[in-house]
This record gives sequence, structure tokens and C-alpha cells, in this order.
Amino acid sequence: MMKIFVDTAMIDEIKEAESWGILDGVTTNPSLIKKAVDRLDGVSLEDYIRKILCTTHGPVSLEVAGSTYGDMVSEAKELYRKFNPINDNVVIKIPVNTHMEDGDDNFEGIKAIKTLSETGIPVNCTLVMTPNQALIAAKAGAAYVSPFLGRIDDHLRTNLGLVGGKDYPKDAHYPDEIAERGREYKLIELLDGKDLGRIMYRDEDVMKVFDWGNDDGIFSGVDLVWSIKEIYDNYGFETEIIAASIRTARQVRLCAEMGVHIATIPFSVIEDMMTHHKTSQGMKAFCKDVVPEYMNILKP
Repeated sequence: MMKIFVDTAMIDEIKEAESWGILDGVTTNPSLIKKAVDRLDGVSLEDYIRKILCTTHGPVSLEVAGSTYGDMVSEAKELYRKFNPINDNVVIKIPVNTHMEDGDDNFEGIKAIKTLSETGIPVNCTLVMTPNQALIAAKAGAAYVSPFLGRIDDHLRTNLGLVGGKDYPKDAHYPDEIAERGREYKLIELLDGKDLGRIMYRDEDVMKVFDWGNDDGIFSGVDLVWSIKEIYDNYGFETEIIAASIRTARQVRLCAEMGVHIATIPFSVIEDMMTHHKTSQGMKAFCKDVVPEYMNILKP
């Protein structure tokens, strides 16, 4: 069964999702927590985090701030020491790669994941953008990996010049076919009657087209999650996939169809999952069909 996490730090939203009986966990980040605390008077960040942890019994992801192995391990241990005793449900978010500038190490996050996992601290490996990152995170012992569907779609959108492109709305579903079709159009335009079979391995421009409109062979955020799940299923990794950066209800449905373990979903998208105009029309018809005699049966 797919688990549903809510991607929020708003306690009223967490409580509401809990009341529906569907909530399995919560993902947060420092910005979400700060935004929630700013709405209140006289509540510290630390006290607010404690309230979140008490609001749900499911896992709650708390994020480190550092970018080096030493800082991340130290901060993770402090977060876990300080907050996990409250409800035994803290998970630590560690970026898969903290590289920001030339010369930065690509493996600080992986080393931190390995160390923390070996000490029994569960890690949610975040900012996963490729299947290869997810593979390495699982081998390092991450309890969860969080591929960012929406951000991958954003990235691909900005690289499309023919179909979709930058004007493709963020809150609309972004299908794999748009990137694939766009690449085909670019290739046809470039070839202009040339024989692809004879030149594709020698023509630099043609090979560039095969890297255009995709990312490591990935054509959408949903496609990214599918690839990660295929790899995990092949090797029996116990790491759970959290489909993150969800933008639409359709993304949730597609992830559920492929058997993804968890989706962390903004509160507004969870509400979208429950709405359909025909359901509303049906309710109006149902209510109209109820006769007084039937109402009498319902009375105690």
C-alpha cells in the first residue's frame, strides 16, 4: 500500500490529514518550519518541532543545514538526540550531494548517510535527481530516497525549445512524450534528409540531440521515479522511495500505479485528489432522490 506523507510544517494541516485517517508521515524543511512559526506569537522553532512530532506517530523528516560530512553528521546526531525521544519518529534529511562550486567533494552526503545509517539513525536522502544517485544512496544505507519529480520537470521544461518549453505551466502534468517528441523534431530538423543510420555515431551535432530535452535518459519526474523503482526491484534494496516535489494529483496516481512506496504531497494536492465535478453532480442527484419516507427510517 502506498504511504502518504504530507509535505508541510503547518500543524493544522497535519492534524486535518490525520483526521482523514490517511496520514503516514510528514516531511519538513527549515523554510517550511520558519514559515509556520512566523504565524504564531511566542513559539520557538524548537518548541514548534516538538509539537509537529507529537501531532503524528509517522516518520517526520528533519533537515540538516551543513554541507560537509562533519557538519552533517554532527547536526544529524544533535537533531536525533534532541527530538527523537519525544515520539521516536525522527528521520534525518541528508542531501545526496552537497557539491555547489568547482572543487567541492561530490560524496560528502553519501559519506554522512553511510555513517548515520551505521549508527542506527534513519536517513531520508533528499535532492535526488538521477537514478544513479538513488542507487548510490541505497548502497550507502539510506532508509528513504526522495526523487524530486517537480524539479526534474522544471529542468526539462526549460530545455525544450520546440514543444512545451518554458511556458508549460508548473501545475500541469508534464508527460514524458513531450520531451521525447521534442527531441525527435529537433533531430529531424537537424538531419534535413540525411541518413541517421550512417552518421549518428560520427556526427557530433546529432549526438548532442540525444542529450537534448532529457537528463541522463530521463524524460520526466515520473520517469525518474519509475527508473529508480526498477533498479531497486532488480536488487532487492530495502530503501523506500519517497516521490517528492509532487505538483499534481496525476503524478500521485502514476506513482501509485508503478507501486512507489511513499508520496509526500502538498496539502493542496491531497485535496485535488478528492475532487471531481461528476462526484459533486452525483451528490446533488443523490440528495434530490432522498424521499421523506426514507428520511423517517434514518431517525433514531
